[in-house]
Amino acid sequence: MDALALVCLGILPALVIVGGLHDLTTMKIPNWVSGCLIVAFFPAALLIGLQPMGVAIHVAVAVAALLIGMGLFALHLLGGGDVKLIAAACLWLGAAGAGVFVLMTAVIGGLLCLALILARTWLRPYLTGRSGWVTRLMEPKGDIPYGVAIAAGVLVAWPTSPLMTAFLAG
Repeated sequence: MDALALVCLGILPALVIVGGLHDLTTMKIPNWVSGCLIVAFFPAALLIGLQPMGVAIHVAVAVAALLIGMGLFALHLLGGGDVKLIAAACLWLGAAGAGVFVLMTAVIGGLLCLALILARTWLRPYLTGRSGWVTRLMEPKGDIPYGVAIAAGVLVAWPTSPLMTAFLAG
């Protein structure tokens, strides 16, 4: 049972890494990543022994994240894939992990933006005539692959989540 629970708990880090890498290389986060996270949460929570009220709190945190994210999407501050990935991650992280997640995602996202500004200023001349995702990433005023920051924020916050603390305590 512990091995199966451990495999289930590995789903979140694995899928957010896939989403972050996909966003980095294509500027899109596939819907299947967020969908799989949502579907996989419930069996993982059951295996870990999360109580129904705990599951309800996780769902409420995810819905709140989705609603806030929809507002940010409407203001053109986040992409749709980012919003869905944030909401799916909050489903797994619950109230305890969501605060750390949001803070770390913001900090890492700011550092990512700063790094891209510097890279787009200093490295762009060396990429002239090349094609591919790196050239697209270095476009001045181009999009920011925020899925990378989201994935990093999840990885930092994951140990503080109720699912991980319940697994480690049990």
